[in-house]
Amino acid sequence: MGEQPIFSTRAHVFQIDPSTKKNWVPTSKHAVTVSYFFDSTRNVYRIISLDGTKAIINSTITPNMTFTKTSQKFGQWADSRANTVYGLGFSSESHLSKFAEKFAEFKEAARLAKEKSQEKTELSSTPSQESAPGDLQSPLTPESINGTDEDRATPNTPKHGEARAEPPQNALPFSHR
Repeated sequence: MGEQPIFSTRAHVFQIDPSTKKNWVPTSKHAVTVSYFFDSTRNVYRIISLDGTKAIINSTITPNMTFTKTSQKFGQWADSRANTVYGLGFSSESHLSKFAEKFAEFKEAARLAKEKSQEKTELSSTPSQESAPGDLQSPLTPESINGTDEDRATPNTPKHGEARAEPPQNALPFSHR
């Protein structure tokens, strides 16, 4: 089945300037589609955004990531694998809130998937231990992951003349650990 998009929205995409680690650099000239994907073969969640054919976000969600709302319409997260901080400027506070809610949901699902894979590894390496049926069952259902068609609907936002959501001056990038 491979990767399937499970939630999409539109936002202005920024990355932290790699040389200064302070200033935001826009990676798209206008709002672009930003989607959460689920790869059922690898059991991972990713945030992907394309500007034309160029991938401007390809971020795998890990249990230790945090999405932070830094203003009413701007949020950010650090991706240590990509060695960058991504910022998203939304057209409304509700779009930001929905994206943040999905981030938390998929981060938790990633944590559960990681625990589940570690349990399988531990079980296969210690065959003398038995587990009760259902111990390895995930509480997630396709409905809780996929949501409704309304959740997945990409809002119709005008391409021209839309207000650009800039990063706030006080939006500080995460410090890399």
